[in-house]
Amino acid sequence: MRRLPAEWEKQSAVLVALPREKSDWSPYLGDILEFYRELITVIARYEKVIVVCADEKKARELLGASAREAVFVEALTNDTWARDFGFITAEEDGEAVLLDYTFNGWGAKFAADLDDQVNSRLIAAGLFSGAKYEKKSLILEGGSVESDGAGTIMTTATCLFAPNRNFGLTREDFEREFAADFGAKRGRVLWLENGRLENDDTDAHIDTLARFASPETIMYVGCADASDPHYEPLANMKDELMAFRTAAGKPYNLVELPMAEPIYFNGERLPATYANFLFVNGAVLAPTYGEPICGSRADKEALNIFRETFPNREIVPIDCRVPIRQHGSLHCLTMQFPSIISRAGKAVATY
Repeated sequence: MRRLPAEWEKQSAVLVALPREKSDWSPYLGDILEFYRELITVIARYEKVIVVCADEKKARELLGASAREAVFVEALTNDTWARDFGFITAEEDGEAVLLDYTFNGWGAKFAADLDDQVNSRLIAAGLFSGAKYEKKSLILEGGSVESDGAGTIMTTATCLFAPNRNFGLTREDFEREFAADFGAKRGRVLWLENGRLENDDTDAHIDTLARFASPETIMYVGCADASDPHYEPLANMKDELMAFRTAAGKPYNLVELPMAEPIYFNGERLPATYANFLFVNGAVLAPTYGEPICGSRADKEALNIFRETFPNREIVPIDCRVPIRQHGSLHCLTMQFPSIISRAGKAVATY
């Protein structure tokens, strides 16, 4: 029997992909590389980091002492959104199953030919020798699915049925796929029909809107300003979340995160969201979008909510004002590998 582990479970490593010069990051490459240096340094306090990079020597120089906790794999990428092209790791009879879905740049919006080959490069590097590997023709991004670790999957219809992804597939088709690949139980795929962020390229990934914090708890983005264009779609999303039931038939414990205060870059509002947080071993890395010294009102409110929701984890704020310029944040930039991967031959944990 398969299952998709919850992200709060024990992990062996986190995957990241360093930006390179010939990419959308070029105008502020120094700023984004400094962000990655700081992010990898923080993650390395808790677990290994797999760093996909164009040049290992330069990557080691960038990371300095933190390179000791990193595993480097040289590969060219189109971009850096590891959440969406990295393996999704399921568990079957206590062993890891590496699910390599097709990535086509969020419905052919952006080039993705190199990103779609990263998983093959990880396999060729020998990181996961011994783990079961499955190449999937289904187009699916890691940011589009959430798991409670116990057979419930949460997703958004807006994304899965968006153009240029999986033409002709029905809701029942996806539910059969999720049952086979993730162990989703009958009737336990929770579909959100509402919710979106301005200028989001992903067609409303679930990890920008609502996240499992436990099998009984969902954290979600709210909007209290009726004049904000997010107000109505997020209010409708909240109504849907209130109607969802746990596997035991009870309402979920809903924890509302604030809407980030508006951030603009090159004249457009950026899709900043506190739902894009990252679990690591013993901690939650929380995105912030205000000045790092004093923070914004929304930053402070969000951090307090994280502390209340995860009292047994360290809450680490991460300034995400640079990555959000390209419409993504912490969770989008990373992909975790559960601890079961360390049981597979020459695995990450052996480095």
